[in-house]
Amino acid sequence: MKSPSSSPPPSSVFRKARPPRRLFTFLALIFFVTILYGRDMSCIFSQLDLNPKQTDSITKKGREKLPFSIGEAERGCDIFSGRWVRDETRPLYEEDDCPYIPAQLACQKYGRPDKDYQRWRWQPHNCSIPSFNATLMLESLRGKTMMFVGDSLNRGQFISLVCLLHKVIPEHAKSMVLKDSKRTFIAKEYNATIEYYWAPFLLESNSDNAIVHRVTDRIVRNGSIDKHGQRWKGADIIVFNTYLWWMAGEKFKILRGSFDDKIKDIVKVPTVEAYSMAIRTMLRWIEQNVDLKKTRVFFSSMSPSHEKSKDWGGDPNGNCYNETKMIEDPTYWGSNTWKNIMQAIGELFSETNIPITFLNITQLSNYRKDAHTTIYKKQWAPLTPEQIANPISYADCVHWCLPGVQDNWNELFFAKFFYP
Repeated sequence: MKSPSSSPPPSSVFRKARPPRRLFTFLALIFFVTILYGRDMSCIFSQLDLNPKQTDSITKKGREKLPFSIGEAERGCDIFSGRWVRDETRPLYEEDDCPYIPAQLACQKYGRPDKDYQRWRWQPHNCSIPSFNATLMLESLRGKTMMFVGDSLNRGQFISLVCLLHKVIPEHAKSMVLKDSKRTFIAKEYNATIEYYWAPFLLESNSDNAIVHRVTDRIVRNGSIDKHGQRWKGADIIVFNTYLWWMAGEKFKILRGSFDDKIKDIVKVPTVEAYSMAIRTMLRWIEQNVDLKKTRVFFSSMSPSHEKSKDWGGDPNGNCYNETKMIEDPTYWGSNTWKNIMQAIGELFSETNIPITFLNITQLSNYRKDAHTTIYKKQWAPLTPEQIANPISYADCVHWCLPGVQDNWNELFFAKFFYP
């Protein structure tokens, strides 16, 4: 592993076969483990490709087997291009069966009357994705650490994954620890941890407190990733996201210097430029701090909101509140607010040699105006009489009910993790 880097300078704005005896020992070990784990291992081997072909890297390096991969996706298969199909075997777990769902995502607990939003599965057009296998995932995580880094949407995906995994773990062999900016789920028998780390911009900002956020006056320190990055070192799988908190208008405040400076040098730059700076800094940190022969890195695209029903031809004054049907127009892309950001990510990732797997959950989630938490969540502040009289005014059209859409994100994550 390369030595840690210091904060990057400002941008323009600131490899003999083993002897037979060892082989015999290895085969004996496999036999022992198979006997020990029984059905669990047969379930795993049923999915393993024991002679995996080289997989397609997402970077200029071309074909290169990635850590943890056990096979490859079908040629010509874009798992992110497809349609939602009704599946009466859904949901994959019940809300009441997962004690880790926070009050902000527990829609049934807080009175949502319908459940149709739980009964949909994402189906790619030209192929199928493997069924989520909790035991396979946990075996792959044995002795490892997976970390989700980013904002509350990434926290939702983290919680979804924990809900998908915890049901195969005995009650005494799992725990969840919350401390400061980090949540840690521990699967004791596997010596595995899945963590979530709050860093909505990835970079250092005035919104780094996981509880108290500077929602309005958002400032990011130029290129400053080491403050958070030192907490990510050693993770075997990292899933990054950052998007929502950048949406604060056409201009964004960048701090050149330190938050400890008495006189702060703050400049306003185009938001896309500021966001691009953050992604470049993230890629540089990965290159300098991550052993990519052992570690997998993912980046999840932006999760769309549904705050204006006029975007899908609805009431000009409405939003996702009371929406119980998804958008059926396959060409629907929503508003244009995030398209420049998507383009910036595409350009930056196409230029890098870092094998970073892009989880494109944006369009498939765009159709799901029916699956947000809306008013069915814990309200941290008392509602005013005016809000109570007009639920549209306080409906959350950003976050997603669990179980729901984000479980499908994790099925796609599972597919790209094992079959890139």
